[in-house]
Amino acid sequence: MALLPVSEAKKWLLAHATPIEAVDTIALGDADGRVLATDLVARLTQPPFDASAMDGYALNASDAPAIGAELTVIGTAAAGHAFEGTLNKGESVRIFTGAPVPEGADSILIQEDAEKLEGDRIRTKFEVVKGRHVRPRGQDFAEGEAVLRSGTVLDFSHLTVAAAMNHAALPVYRRPRVAVLATGDELVPPGAKPDKAQIIASNTFGVSALVRDNGGEVLDLGIVRDRPEDITAAIDKAHAAKAEVLVTLGGASVGDHDLVQSTLKAAGMELDFWRIAMRPGKPLMVGALGDMHVLGLPGNPVASLVTSLLFLEPLIRKLAHLPERRREVQGITAHRLAANDQRQDYLRARLTRDRDGNLLAEAFGKQDSSMMKIFAHSDGLIIRPAHAPELPAGAPCPILLIRP
Repeated sequence: MALLPVSEAKKWLLAHATPIEAVDTIALGDADGRVLATDLVARLTQPPFDASAMDGYALNASDAPAIGAELTVIGTAAAGHAFEGTLNKGESVRIFTGAPVPEGADSILIQEDAEKLEGDRIRTKFEVVKGRHVRPRGQDFAEGEAVLRSGTVLDFSHLTVAAAMNHAALPVYRRPRVAVLATGDELVPPGAKPDKAQIIASNTFGVSALVRDNGGEVLDLGIVRDRPEDITAAIDKAHAAKAEVLVTLGGASVGDHDLVQSTLKAAGMELDFWRIAMRPGKPLMVGALGDMHVLGLPGNPVASLVTSLLFLEPLIRKLAHLPERRREVQGITAHRLAANDQRQDYLRARLTRDRDGNLLAEAFGKQDSSMMKIFAHSDGLIIRPAHAPELPAGAPCPILLIRP
């Protein structure tokens, strides 16, 4: 099977992914970052009455045609405590922000513009304009109005208005379930003491964090040994959990100890493609096991993370009804870059700004796909297309941001 270009592999993967239509109804306080599944309609009108926008005096503008008008204060209105009477000619009510405007009043004279006289009397020190400082009923939204639309990715502002609309729970699309399976006799979990032929399993934690950061739920299937029966048992767990995606870490090649691909095929997986024209990440495997997407990521940690950014992230976001993240930006090289071969390179790099504000990319000298420290210290990946010519310092180059 020939190496597949990155762009074609990604296009294929997303073309065969369908957003999840199942809906969960969850508590308002748990809905941050979730995607609204239906239009959200206001259950009441806001504000529910004409309300004062300022502290001052409620009055009828016709009673104060000019500065110096005098009125009698007949009561008080505060937020949560309405004045129950009706204003007659020459009367006003002491009012505070948020209180209902009394019957017979149509304006608010702010307290700084009122002079207190003896007894319950005030004199206007400023022109009264009809309707000023009054928030009319329904100014924000009306009962029955669709304020938030289906597909909205809910944030703090949306949750605030949803609460004001009197919704204690919201209908949201169910998150994609992503089963993550690490394979290899050489792997032990963090905190364990590896023997001389073993290493710590690290990929699961980075991949799982990326899944959660992009709207997915993680089912950690743990580490399984290089035995077909163990891999099969883990696949069965992913099926039982109704996972939309199975991510395997390592073992997707065809060496004597790489049993993931053959075991998946034996379980019924249809292999869409395997091996991508990229570095790192060439052994990427994509297939389907019934309705479940299968992504076999490379075992090398950096290759696993790079392929997760390029393929797993957009897949999860499409399943979750989330827009694709735009990680690719334009920068310039900080130094000469050699001509490239037939695989698209992703070079770990530090990013800074030059004096002109250009994004300056400096590739690390070592790019081995097992070196996690360099990836953690990188800001982006310089993209070097297949067969790209040598680039001098200061040349334009595309960059994939690690942390957009």
